[in-house]
Amino acid sequence: MKVVEHIDQAKSPIFSFEIVPPPRGRSIQDIIEIADTLAPLKPSWIDVTAHASNIHFVEHSDGSIEKKTFKKRPGTMSICGIIQNRFKIDTVAHMLCEGFTKDETEDALIELNYLGIHNVLALKGDAPNYKKDKLKTRACNSFASDLVKQISDLKKGNYLEDLSDSSPLDFCVGVAGYPEKHFEAPNEKSDLTYLKKKVDAGAEYIVTQMFFDNSKYFSFVSKCRDMGIHVPIVPGIKIMRSVAQLKSLPKNFYIDIPDELADEVTKNPDHAAEVGKRWAQKQVEELISKNAPGVHFYIMNDATLVYDVVKRFQK
Repeated sequence: MKVVEHIDQAKSPIFSFEIVPPPRGRSIQDIIEIADTLAPLKPSWIDVTAHASNIHFVEHSDGSIEKKTFKKRPGTMSICGIIQNRFKIDTVAHMLCEGFTKDETEDALIELNYLGIHNVLALKGDAPNYKKDKLKTRACNSFASDLVKQISDLKKGNYLEDLSDSSPLDFCVGVAGYPEKHFEAPNEKSDLTYLKKKVDAGAEYIVTQMFFDNSKYFSFVSKCRDMGIHVPIVPGIKIMRSVAQLKSLPKNFYIDIPDELADEVTKNPDHAAEVGKRWAQKQVEELISKNAPGVHFYIMNDATLVYDVVKRFQK
């Protein structure tokens, strides 16, 4: 099913998750174990991130999160295929502008279509570590709205080359939204203008950056509606698990931590994960009660905390 179909047909609260491919050289078993943990929660879909040639986030055992530079993490497409075909859970493959040409993007979308994966999230992505001069002779998408347009063209059967008897590709396209503003946008209004451009190009739903203050999500949704953005906006949250994340989350994701949460974690450092779970439970309760179209969890590489939280909301 498409993400928007899951949302439209939901008869009870729906939950989705985002996981990160294992680093180069690590076993796919790492992902299998995470999927095994998530499967009993009956997720509506699982996102699998992609990374420009060398940038990704690492969540350490103490909960700290670090942006590190490595060679490209392979496996987004194959992991999507494994999860969708082995666990029968729909997957969303992340597609990036940065580090990929339009030709490479088209090839990847064709392969996803062959695998039966029909959901993608279109992102600009973090800048790669090599100089962009190397790509001057290669056509790339500069912005997420350009990437959405390319996917929308393929949905109409319009490929980069004029092909006879070309078949349309069947994709549901999502994009990212930022309740606390994207750090590159000069102001909130321009950020919403860029978001509307992505929706006008063909995006069918929005998933937000993580936030810990629900009022920011509800305000963001209201402002989107005022801008004429009427697609579903899925709230994204993360469960705080350590004192270290009080610094690493704002540093890496440009978000604020509410005073109440920060104070409680600081006062109870040995029980930070329990504090984080209780906070997430309150977030989920309010989001569901106010008819959010689902809740999306950023779990990275640890599914234990999210299992405890989501299980409370399932019959």
